[in-house]
Amino acid sequence: MKIALVGYGKMGREIEKIALSRGHEIVSIIDVDNEADFDSEAFKSAAVAIEFTSPHSALNNFRRCFAAGVPVVAGTTGWLEHLDEVKQACEKDGKTFFYASNFSLGVNIFFALNKYLAKIMNQYPDYEVKMEEVHHIHKLDAPSGTAITLAEGVLENIARKNSWKLETAESDSDLPIHCIRRGEVPGIHEIIYESEVDTISIKHDAKSRKGFALGAVVAAEFTAGKKGLLGMDDMLKF
Repeated sequence: MKIALVGYGKMGREIEKIALSRGHEIVSIIDVDNEADFDSEAFKSAAVAIEFTSPHSALNNFRRCFAAGVPVVAGTTGWLEHLDEVKQACEKDGKTFFYASNFSLGVNIFFALNKYLAKIMNQYPDYEVKMEEVHHIHKLDAPSGTAITLAEGVLENIARKNSWKLETAESDSDLPIHCIRRGEVPGIHEIIYESEVDTISIKHDAKSRKGFALGAVVAAEFTAGKKGLLGMDDMLKF
């Protein structure tokens, strides 16, 4: 399969290695210094573009991919205030877009576990819930997209919680998310339930970027030839 890469940082390079090892061809690599290549025949020949860049450039990258007729697998987080525009492009213009806040299989298992635990803890109001996430110092958005997805899983299933707040809860109905930026940490997420008598926690600790990169390539394989707005639930069917 022909794949284009949009963004050629550490994640882009890891994705390239895995894509090549799985027999795919990288036909175009676009980074900050060659954005004109969105209009190239090489880019337009791709079955899928895998996009890992930054929150401020992501939406324009999606638009350029759509204009070139290339489906998008997006791993950039921090742009979801523009999700309605992407949905409209898929629903009205027939574009294809796969988004995940985290492409790691382990993290998506963790998402499912988080929802299941939250359903149980909804019955036990003596437990207060909070979250902590740790990422490398280069990460621009806080909380992480993964943390927001985890928070949404809690809010959907615990009636006493209505919204998440960065760092400090403003009321009893808030879920606080503490964000730490340290070194080159790929990603650590922990959900903590605490009562007067004990603490229950679940935690995912990524050892490297490889799991994210592999998941992105598998998502590209899944996305090729499909239409519409897609996600990990469509692919994994937990």
